[in-house]
Amino acid sequence: MAVLLLGWEGFSRSGVIAREYFPPPSEVVVALVRMLGEREFLLDLVATLLAWLIAVGLAVLVAVPAGLLLGSIPPVRTAVGAVIEFLRPIPAIMWFPLFSVILMDGPETKIMLAAYAAAWPILFNIVYALGEVERGYIETARSFGLGRLAILLRVKLPDVVPFAITSLRIAATFALLVVVSTELVFGGDRGIGIYLIRYGEESGRLDIVLAGAVVAGVVGYLSNSVFSALQRKFVMWAPGEPR
Repeated sequence: MAVLLLGWEGFSRSGVIAREYFPPPSEVVVALVRMLGEREFLLDLVATLLAWLIAVGLAVLVAVPAGLLLGSIPPVRTAVGAVIEFLRPIPAIMWFPLFSVILMDGPETKIMLAAYAAAWPILFNIVYALGEVERGYIETARSFGLGRLAILLRVKLPDVVPFAITSLRIAATFALLVVVSTELVFGGDRGIGIYLIRYGEESGRLDIVLAGAVVAGVVGYLSNSVFSALQRKFVMWAPGEPR
């Protein structure tokens, strides 16, 4: 990383490309420190973080029960499979015109778009995990008189949890990407993307734009680290996790 930053610094200062179009890391750091001291940027950062967290929460509330239902009852999965496969490839941001009309183009729009994007990895990981549960475990549980619900809670869920946490790490990244992208492309009242458009792109300040990208990257890195730590601490039976 240090070599990359030094190379970037040297290339930017070499004059091959104008510094206003490719600012060196030193200028980006200065812009970042200044932004973190601005009330305006902090309010926009909080707005983005709140939208992101709400979106991930909504995705969990919808995708976890749906995944358990589809993974546990094959006829239901077969009945809705075509609809799911039709909706899944559609990029979340393409739903903006419809969602903005329904939700009156407020912050709810970016939240719902991010929740839509985040729900798919959670849903499919849970369905996949339920399908991969060792059949012998299920038959053994049945031989001890356990019913469908008891088997789901005591046999299947322990296998599902590691996949669910992994899917949360992916879903959180998707949600953050959609929230910031929606702010950048469609605007709004508050958010990191709004700040970058207002003070970075419109004024040609690419150091501000890159500093905003660093902030988004740090948020994504920290969320991934948190989920990874939770998985190591609480899911000790997950394959590949240290005992």
